[in-house]
Amino acid sequence: MKRKDFLKITTPAFLLLANGQFVKANDFLKDFGKTKKQLRFVVASDGHYGQKGTDYENYFATLVRKINEEHQKEAYDFAMINGDIIHDDPKFLPTAKAALDKLKMKYYVTQGNHDHASPQLWQSVWKMPMNYDFTLKNTAFLAATTSNEKGEYISPDVNWFSKKLSEHKNKKNIFIFIHINQAKLTTHGINSPEFLNEVSKYKNVRCIFNGHDHNEDGIKTWQNLRFVFDTHFGGNWGSAYRGYRVVELMEDNSVLSYVKNPFKAITVL
Repeated sequence: MKRKDFLKITTPAFLLLANGQFVKANDFLKDFGKTKKQLRFVVASDGHYGQKGTDYENYFATLVRKINEEHQKEAYDFAMINGDIIHDDPKFLPTAKAALDKLKMKYYVTQGNHDHASPQLWQSVWKMPMNYDFTLKNTAFLAATTSNEKGEYISPDVNWFSKKLSEHKNKKNIFIFIHINQAKLTTHGINSPEFLNEVSKYKNVRCIFNGHDHNEDGIKTWQNLRFVFDTHFGGNWGSAYRGYRVVELMEDNSVLSYVKNPFKAITVL
């Protein structure tokens, strides 16, 4: 990232070091341009397509347009839309998908509590299951639901996570995407000790990406686990801006991440 681009981000960046420590990246700005990237991806959540009283069509169109513009300048390997894609009514799933299909890179989705859909409907629309994994280079990505057709807050499938974490135990990095925070670190999070204990066994889990809490755009810690938030790009509450998170995995396995606001002129820090 060039210095002039770094100065346009919405929130302070953080650098998650290969040894698990994290620091504010501002302190290391001069070195950013010297490290090559392994992977680059974007995480966005809480678009709430179909929510009355919101400009949801514009929120989706703006998000897609800005990510595509950035992708053309410096390619993303993929995008993850981390839950609450729609707002309750499953009739909005096809139109929300049509909006996201305009992304110029591969994208993935997870189910949030407002994504009221059965596993069968979810599969038929998105062509991916509720829980799945994929790999890029020597990094594994696990994506899973934390809700159901009724919109209840639930723990992830611990048996599934146990199996997948074991399968990927020799990967250099693991990133997890789930909508609802499971360590009760936020107002709307829940406490899932069995899930936390299982995931914390694996030191190659770099961080867990959460959505759900629209007012959260930072990083929180539970024991050795890092939970990373991306604010919201839709809906009718939350932080004063709408944004998404950029994540860059460096060759030395440090992780640079920051949130951007595509919806208005960005103030220089």
